[in-house]
Amino acid sequence: MPKTFNVTGACNPVRHYMVDLESRLKEIKKMVDAGDYFSINRARQYGKTTTLRALAKYLENDYVVISLDFQKMSTADFASESDFVNGLAREVYRVIRRMTGIPNESFQKIKQLAGIEQIEQPGRAFKLGDLFFCFSDWCEFSDKPLVLIIDEVDTASNNQVFLDFLAQLRAYYLDRDTMPTFQSVILAGLYDIRNLKRKIRKETPPHLRSEAACGSDAKIASRFRAAADSEHKQNSPWNIAAKFDVGMSFSKEDIAGMLRQYEMDHHTGMDVNGIAELIFGYTSGYPFLVSRLCKLMDEKVAETGAFQTISDVWTQSGFLEAVKLLLNESNALFQSLTGKVRDYPMLRTTLYELLFTGKQVQYNELNEYIEIAAMFGFVKNANGSAVISNRIFETVLYNWFISEEYMDSKMYDVGVQEKNRFVAGGHLNIRLVLERFVESFNYFYGDQDAIFLEDVGRRYFMLYLKPIINGVGNCYVEAETRNRERTDLVIDYRGEQFIIELKIWRGNAYNQRGEDQLADYLDYFHLKKGYMLSFCFNKNKQIGIKDIVLGDKTLVEAVV
Repeated sequence: MPKTFNVTGACNPVRHYMVDLESRLKEIKKMVDAGDYFSINRARQYGKTTTLRALAKYLENDYVVISLDFQKMSTADFASESDFVNGLAREVYRVIRRMTGIPNESFQKIKQLAGIEQIEQPGRAFKLGDLFFCFSDWCEFSDKPLVLIIDEVDTASNNQVFLDFLAQLRAYYLDRDTMPTFQSVILAGLYDIRNLKRKIRKETPPHLRSEAACGSDAKIASRFRAAADSEHKQNSPWNIAAKFDVGMSFSKEDIAGMLRQYEMDHHTGMDVNGIAELIFGYTSGYPFLVSRLCKLMDEKVAETGAFQTISDVWTQSGFLEAVKLLLNESNALFQSLTGKVRDYPMLRTTLYELLFTGKQVQYNELNEYIEIAAMFGFVKNANGSAVISNRIFETVLYNWFISEEYMDSKMYDVGVQEKNRFVAGGHLNIRLVLERFVESFNYFYGDQDAIFLEDVGRRYFMLYLKPIINGVGNCYVEAETRNRERTDLVIDYRGEQFIIELKIWRGNAYNQRGEDQLADYLDYFHLKKGYMLSFCFNKNKQIGIKDIVLGDKTLVEAVV
């Protein structure tokens, strides 16, 4: 069966094209060898499960690996302590039943705890202590040290029984010199288990519960519940966890290695390193995005009819077509991203400021909203500043935020009405786009003050541009150039790229520097023509558009 690029479930090197995980597995094994307990928390579809499965195989020569997935446990398994012991023991038994070398007494005890084998006291409610006593004996008499891996721990993160389980793990870890226990415990999920907050509310006392419906006592009951909630939100008992710093995003070299596997099978003649650099530039190595773009190029781009052969697909033009297809789909990852923005209003504010105002936001993990944004994969640390994690996410968020303004936007309406004017022979006339934007913006907002223009000018241009390129092209902001004064917008349209610098005009000297910066940026993209849209607050400004020649380059500058 031919290999494919996989974006659903764990990857298998026999069936799927995938990056070489060897270096990552070596780093993780060092932590296991050192006896670390740690959590692997990464955003959705970041390759956690693939890594854990590969790790279990990688460790099996030196350790007894018990690799579990909490998704296989039902809600009923967390209903009580006894149910949890039964459910967890059942999953352990499922993993070890075909293993050799398991001490027979430990194996039989696991079967009893799982309810698979009858015991002398039928109906007895097992406790966590019974389970950990079994684990401790097993660790003492096993020929190899035990490693416990649990995936998808988020399933139970808001459950008191699970918190008690973590507390037991912590206690055995602290007593490991006198009490045999696991060599290493690895928990994986979206949320960092080290920062897990207890959210299980204490019961309201009976005397307040009965009076809660009347008068001042209702207020007393409310205050009690609030106090109980506050008291119960404390740190997780998993504070023994070592920090996990192993990189799980793909490097350019990782992507190139995967593409070479594909090239050996398909002989496209692609520039492997060039395509790998393009993919990395748009994804920053986010595993799902890398694999999804490759899968689209392999399976879908040719179906658009714009590319005659597979060799044509694996080019920059084919890649940009794959980007367009990706941005136009509603996949589970994008839905998860926008869902999190809805759930966390302050996260929404933070991201909005990053995207549209150019505000520099310090990357500080002690800031709750930066921590949340990083945990969900929205932002990363770039030289001490928080920036959107990758170009694809940035564009998805731009499109989503802008889509919320469609109904009430005059500029979007004008873009819709005029969109057919700007394309001739399949080519986008950016100069004409700028000319019409200047006219329309000045007509609607020419009498507004500088504060208004600085706040909304760039956003309004993107609203105007969106219907013009929608369905055919896409645009993104170059993160390294975004600040309060300057934003470089890159437009991809039918294989062509256009660079537009959106800037706040601060005087002739500053403007000259902006022109020089744009000229340098054109060199990076190997382009001879660039565009500049200046929002000028000078009352004597000359609104309109002009050409500026700088050496061998032409800059088309529009002034609003």
